[in-house]
Amino acid sequence: MMSTFTDLNLSKPLLKALADIGFENPTPIQEKSFPVIMSGNDVVGIAQTGTGKTFAYLLPILRQLTYSEERHPRVLIVVPTRELVVQVENEIQKLVKYMSIRVVGVYGASNINTQKQKVYDGCDILVATPGRLIDLTLSRTLQFSSIKKLVIDEVDEMLNLGFRAQLVQILDILPIKRQTILFSATLNEDVEAMIEKYFNKPQYVELITRGTPLAKIIQQYYAVPNFYTKVNLLEWLLLNEKDFKKVLVFVKNKLVADDIEKELQDFVDEIAVIHSNKSQPHRFNAVKQFQEESIRLLIATDVVARGLDFKDVSHVVNFDLPAVAESYVHRIGRTGREGKAGIAMSFITEKDVAYQLAIEQLMNLKITALDLPEDVEISEVLTKDEMPVKRDKNINKNKKPTYSGGGAFHEKKDKNKKVQLGGKRRQEKQRRALEKSRSKRG
Repeated sequence: MMSTFTDLNLSKPLLKALADIGFENPTPIQEKSFPVIMSGNDVVGIAQTGTGKTFAYLLPILRQLTYSEERHPRVLIVVPTRELVVQVENEIQKLVKYMSIRVVGVYGASNINTQKQKVYDGCDILVATPGRLIDLTLSRTLQFSSIKKLVIDEVDEMLNLGFRAQLVQILDILPIKRQTILFSATLNEDVEAMIEKYFNKPQYVELITRGTPLAKIIQQYYAVPNFYTKVNLLEWLLLNEKDFKKVLVFVKNKLVADDIEKELQDFVDEIAVIHSNKSQPHRFNAVKQFQEESIRLLIATDVVARGLDFKDVSHVVNFDLPAVAESYVHRIGRTGREGKAGIAMSFITEKDVAYQLAIEQLMNLKITALDLPEDVEISEVLTKDEMPVKRDKNINKNKKPTYSGGGAFHEKKDKNKKVQLGGKRRQEKQRRALEKSRSKRG
């Protein structure tokens, strides 16, 4: 028999909030991690993307959090991106609808003075990116002395984004007596080293083998020769695939994202681009439009691969395969959520085959190959990055260098040809000695 949230011994305010949201049954990770987090032990939770990890740590934390007039936060949640700060803050607001709990979200590229004021006014739960968290501590607006629980969400992504120094600094200055909770879909050696140093005998809540993709995601790939053929294939899918309704396209960098947008001019009203060079209002608006399905295609770098909960994504397209196999698992986890089916497509060039093999080895699963549709034009045009580098093996071979002036072999200027005779005293001394020797000879 399927358990319900009432079986978790949740408070009435939380049960009422869950009923308003329309949630009745906990996911396996929520059910299994609830008593472990409630015990107060440090916890490392490992579950696939899309299985409800956010509520898995929020529900037990909120169950134990009582009303307080303490101005400094008692719960700190650290996440890698601004978008994830907003999402987690919104999820908390839904759950504390019938509770007197204050929550504040802070992140970079926004007015720090406004955020300082919110933190100064007081909060129970602070959700933050590492960089802005350090900014607030350096300004003395934020103090960690009252922190009782720390949650690190998607820690491996923080390390990938270069937040190692900030994260270590945060861990070093937090109170030693605290409960530390980490949730992620994957763990790597760097993360496990951090767990060993900063966690106190953590209990692992692990539902699946690390790197295992969601079973309901259909994984396919097309072998394509180059960038412009990829664009032609993507355009063909938009025109011909009826189920291509809410599509998340992942690319390797910002330039590729912008280039695809330029090439898909016929679909300009149906697509949006999101990456770190886009302004914060643009990024939030792109996410909002995609959530509300007012756009059909969202082209993104891995800035949105972690944690963001997009509802009913029909397809995830890996326009470029990621260099890190675990990132592929996170990407495709944007579809097939909440038990629903989803499709993940990858466009794989010859250079990507090594990445493909690493991904398949991680998942212990082969990705299904599809034939390129006959109507898709195979482009012969190459981008600058795709052009072969020509090197003449015989160039400069056995060729001795010749010098024709310049460097250390230049002719001295006239003013530098003079013999240095020393200072005036030395010259006078030499003159007198010369006169003296002449007088003796005379």
